Amino acid sequence: MSAVISSIPLPLLEDNIDTDVIFPARFLLLLEKSGLGKYAFYERRTAEPDFALNKSEYEGRSILVAGRNFGIGSSREQAVWALADLGIRCIIARSFGEIFRQNCLRNGLLPIEPTDAEMAEIEARARQNRRLTVDIAAGELIIAENRRIGFSLTDYHKKILIQGLDEVSMIVREDYAEILAFEERLGRAMPWISISRAQFESL
Repeated sequence: MSAVISSIPLPLLEDNIDTDVIFPARFLLLLEKSGLGKYAFYERRTAEPDFALNKSEYEGRSILVAGRNFGIGSSREQAVWALADLGIRCIIARSFGEIFRQNCLRNGLLPIEPTDAEMAEIEARARQNRRLTVDIAAGELIIAENRRIGFSLTDYHKKILIQGLDEVSMIVREDYAEILAFEERLGRAMPWISISRAQFESL
């Protein structure tokens, strides 16, 4: 994955869009990440022909610009999975639901929360279909050639985002050998914990 996200933004300039709007509750039994994008904003896409995600010109955009309190409501992680499946890699909003924000970072989707004054510039560019660029490694949102906005991100989350991983994939990649070593030690010390399915069925 690239350390740079560059896209004409998808404008969804509304406040208080909750996770039930992003991913309706009736689809919560779907647990596979792949394919969830078609359920993102399902009710609005069905009821509103002019809704942004129904417009072909907005297809393939990887930066979403939203209003205040984006992702409030229940903590359903599928809301983030569905947006990621649509190809969204960055959401810029005036504020986020805190659990939603953390779910974004855990799943390789970058949330950026500029100041209100900065958001006014960003929203204007979104309305005008003008490109935005995010440099993850530098921690900068590039609005124009001479206009850059900094954002804070831990080195750990930078690594997840740049490598295109979620938190579980990062743990497996970084700590797999240590996990295996722990399981071997545990198996020797407490063999009844590590019993295999075949061993269990033979009892």
